[in-house]
Amino acid sequence: MYGAKQFLLAGDKDSAVIQSLDDVKVRFGGEMEARHEPSPLGFLRNFIAEGGVAVHLTMYGLPYQEVVPDIPHDKPIVVVVGGAKVSREYYEMCQYNVAIGNQPHSEVAALAGFLERLNDGVSPPDDFKGGKLEIHPTERGKDMRQEE
Repeated sequence: MYGAKQFLLAGDKDSAVIQSLDDVKVRFGGEMEARHEPSPLGFLRNFIAEGGVAVHLTMYGLPYQEVVPDIPHDKPIVVVVGGAKVSREYYEMCQYNVAIGNQPHSEVAALAGFLERLNDGVSPPDDFKGGKLEIHPTERGKDMRQEE
């Protein structure tokens, strides 16, 4: 999704979410890895220590239009997306606390908006390799072909 290479699910382990993402990858291709992260703060601490950039999406952060130009693109980036119960440690540990808006909103919409801006606008992804299905753009209807 928009250049994401991994999806890490923290908190309660929900195998159905991971399985759903894996099923999409099997059907449509791509290389994004999905997994549960049992120690999200430890993962984040190590990621930053190894030179990565941590961005926390929160409605309490600074406006993304102002912050995104300052985020380095030459380092690995992890985006922390949380709900109402994000602990204070994430706000303190992440180098950037970024708001898509300052009102309650969908976390998925916030992630999509942030990644779109981070990547200078959505460009068509490369063809995903290894999928069983391929979608062909059409003005009306659906054109989906099964790979042999």
